[in-house]
Amino acid sequence: MNKISIKRRILNVIFYVLSAIALLLLVTPLVSIFSAVLIEGVKALSWDMFTKLPQPPGSKGGGIANAIQGTLILVSLSSAISIPIGFLAGIFMSEYSENGLSSFLKSITEILSGIPSIIAGLFVFSVVVLPMGTFSALAGALALSVLSIPLIARATESALASVPRDIREAALALGIPRWKAIIWIVVRAASGGIIAGIMLSIARVAGETAPLLFTAFGSQYFAKSLLEPVTALPLVIYVYGSSPWEEWVRLAWGASLLLVITVTMISVIVKERYGK
Repeated sequence: MNKISIKRRILNVIFYVLSAIALLLLVTPLVSIFSAVLIEGVKALSWDMFTKLPQPPGSKGGGIANAIQGTLILVSLSSAISIPIGFLAGIFMSEYSENGLSSFLKSITEILSGIPSIIAGLFVFSVVVLPMGTFSALAGALALSVLSIPLIARATESALASVPRDIREAALALGIPRWKAIIWIVVRAASGGIIAGIMLSIARVAGETAPLLFTAFGSQYFAKSLLEPVTALPLVIYVYGSSPWEEWVRLAWGASLLLVITVTMISVIVKERYGK
């Protein structure tokens, strides 16, 4: 065995060891977080947690049913607002790229996708909450929409860009109007990537806390209107987790487990169904 071969083997072993260490450093925090949430969160699980309202500070019992309801309201309303807008924006950026407005829209989308979530909350606070004079579920959903629209638009654009140009040309050669070719052929071909982008955007906004502090604000009761304050699982985790009361901290762990399970399930479904 010559010196060059020995040197290559040594470098290969060094690279392998460094890669293993890097992988260990990457996985350790993730495993630690999941383990802590699972262990503490399971202790908090009970029927009352899913069905009852929170009790006053220092009291035993209670649940986070209002936060579960609020999360469903905020995510559903946000999706109803952001999915159509992001989807149509993505189509415009991909299929009408010759239009000068398309380049401007791409730049705006890139800027919006990089802004801190708290800025979105402050923006909606100034243009919605202050004029209305109240925090509300509607304001919270609008803040989450500001975050999810650019994600959906970029995912739609990328999915449509992956469709071969020949498919578009074949459809147009058959005399199909351009808008029909886009909707019925191109979008269908890219539907997997589009749906994956939408689901991942939902997973992201479901765990946002900062924008909700300035918009939805939180409430200890069930929401009866979209124009009144509402709480959500991220808000419960933030408020209860930093409180000095043991019962509230317990509920914060339970809310954390629910949120982690939800986000993980969405990610796994996207990976298994659309990641291949």
